[in-house]
Amino acid sequence: MRKAQDIWIDAKAARLGYADGAAFAEAFGLKPYRIGQLYHAAMRELHGDPSTVTTLSAQTREALVGAGLQFDSVAPVVVERSSDKQTSKGLFRLHDGKEVEAVLMEHNKDRNTVCISSQAGCAFACAFCSTGQAGYSRNLTADEIVDQARYFARELRAKGEKITNIVFMGMGEPFHNYDAVMEAVALLNDPKGFGLGHRHITISTVGLVEKIDQFADEGIQVNLAISLHAPNDAVRSQFMPVSKKYSTGQLLAACERYTARTRRKVFFEYIMLADVNDSDECAIALAAKMRGHLYHVNLIPYNSTPDAAFTGSSDARIWAFAKILEEANVPTTVRYNMGRDIAAACGQLRAQTQPKAQNATS
Repeated sequence: MRKAQDIWIDAKAARLGYADGAAFAEAFGLKPYRIGQLYHAAMRELHGDPSTVTTLSAQTREALVGAGLQFDSVAPVVVERSSDKQTSKGLFRLHDGKEVEAVLMEHNKDRNTVCISSQAGCAFACAFCSTGQAGYSRNLTADEIVDQARYFARELRAKGEKITNIVFMGMGEPFHNYDAVMEAVALLNDPKGFGLGHRHITISTVGLVEKIDQFADEGIQVNLAISLHAPNDAVRSQFMPVSKKYSTGQLLAACERYTARTRRKVFFEYIMLADVNDSDECAIALAAKMRGHLYHVNLIPYNSTPDAAFTGSSDARIWAFAKILEEANVPTTVRYNMGRDIAAACGQLRAQTQPKAQNATS
């Protein structure tokens, strides 16, 4: 893995048409320490472009700005604030016109979590997820992933606060864009840059088995979350096409290898769909698979999406399901959803320019 600073400068240089950061530096006569100043200004001080980096000479700033160097690779189009007064959703445009969404969740000044996207769209078509229903456009680069967080970091800094947690639970399947996501993690974690600890980063996956194994060998303490949503293939295959390639048994075997290799807990996400996966029988079957492992189950109330024909489980059913898991000694949390009124809650992200969404409105 390249150093975080090299990942960053190579990405910015490529967008300007240079082969890499070294070619960019040579073109502008920038010594290595000057590249370090640019990197620090963008990733630590959160500048948007070189014009405000006063550690550089006015001449250098003018040349870099004139060449089109921008620290921000995503541009906010619309930023909405939920009536819950804790959730903001940003729609960001990329250089090629594609759009993605990211969400800031402020937990009463205790935690500030940003949910970021790793792809424009998603190829895995989970039936309950708005992103999956809209289709796939492309992978994001590492800086496009990170710059969603940088935007909200600036917003928080204006209030004297900072990001405490980042989750790769936005648009896209992170392990389908594995290399760029790992580079983004390096940028977010770098103590000379953004400086967020590994344990404050979580990556969620629908369960790409070979990538879970690869992730186990990374040697980093980033959290792993699995979008499970069912105790077996008979149920899971109804709304998660990925189960046709990776069975529930194969997925859980990979999770066992992961915990054995890393001794780190795995978090399982389980969206509650009325009369689909929320029965006592499903809870008992799930408990049997979770019990005795380094596993934690997060039960997620279903959030309505434009094209899905599901109904969310009632609160009473969710808590009855949770009780079965808890009585089986399975650590369980019922997630509190934020930002439903602005379609910022789990499963609701869907940027306007995704192919199916665009076709439907054109």
